[in-house]
Amino acid sequence: MKVLRLIGISAALLLAAQAGHAAGVAIGVVVPQQGPYAAIGAQISAGAGLAADQSKNAIITVNEPCEDGSGQAVADALVNAKVQIAIGFVCTETLEGALPRLKDAGIPAITVSVRSRILMEDAVKNGWPLFRLAPPDGAEAQKIIDVIIKDWAGEPIALVEDGTIHGRELTEAVRDALEDKGLKPVFTDTYRPGQEQQIALVRRLKRAGATHVFIGGDRSDAAIIARDAAAEKIPLVVLGGDALRAADQPVPLAEGVLAVTLPDYSLLPAAQAVVTALRAAGIEPEGYVLPAYAAATIADQAVQSAVAQGKPVAEKLIGTTFQTVLGPLSFNPAHELAENPYQLLEWRAKTFRAPGSSTD
Repeated sequence: MKVLRLIGISAALLLAAQAGHAAGVAIGVVVPQQGPYAAIGAQISAGAGLAADQSKNAIITVNEPCEDGSGQAVADALVNAKVQIAIGFVCTETLEGALPRLKDAGIPAITVSVRSRILMEDAVKNGWPLFRLAPPDGAEAQKIIDVIIKDWAGEPIALVEDGTIHGRELTEAVRDALEDKGLKPVFTDTYRPGQEQQIALVRRLKRAGATHVFIGGDRSDAAIIARDAAAEKIPLVVLGGDALRAADQPVPLAEGVLAVTLPDYSLLPAAQAVVTALRAAGIEPEGYVLPAYAAATIADQAVQSAVAQGKPVAEKLIGTTFQTVLGPLSFNPAHELAENPYQLLEWRAKTFRAPGSSTD
């Protein structure tokens, strides 16, 4: 594997581009190397690096400053290095400036973290070659709505939220969608977050007749609500959102609490061989490590297919099913993942798992 580590965008990149690539697909990896997002950048580099090493591809790493106006220089660096596709992209600021130049050069970009719906709408409208492995804004709410309509339609449902912007907006989106379907919650409320107990809230839920509650709040509050409901002997099915994927403290989350969240990728069957290889190399498969590995895999397969068929790489990214460590993935014509990556999971044996799955 040929790896070029760049601190900033400098003449070193121009020299590397002139040297050419030893073999395989030339993949640009755009990640922050300094500042508050450097840890995320390191995770992406680790995952992409192992994937490229196993596929005998070339990695060209470009620093992502995550500053307004930096995208053009990042795009120029990728073009000068003659990459065929680029992955990573932690920051919206980078993509906004880079995408017009990448379009002219025919270099697709796969972001593993940027979720802005407006940016993707602009990309599709302008023909920018942006593809997204991260879920878009609104995907979490849509999955929660789907779960409640499918599994809770005949149940007395309560909706409670913690008063934060995210909690309120998420819960309002769920409530509006349910009411459009003719499903009216038996109880709605805003609770005070960060309390040591929520006994008054769970008693109000009981008086309202609620047996199922969606909590638009963080893990700690959900854990306290579930604990206090059990202590009061109130049967209550508890569902939360992605905020429940957090540290299990100070109150442990009760077994059986449900969450619509992203899975622990390291537990996926398709990831096991790669997880073993990462740990053997001293790399924990956390955060963006496995999504970056998947992005590099997609980049490799898309470029090879495009070259073999004499087609643009971006064309091969749409509608093709790629086999990755995250399972089979494909992009729809809007350049989003064809399947919502959020899943309904259940807290068991100290992790979120698919309901009914083995804990072995």
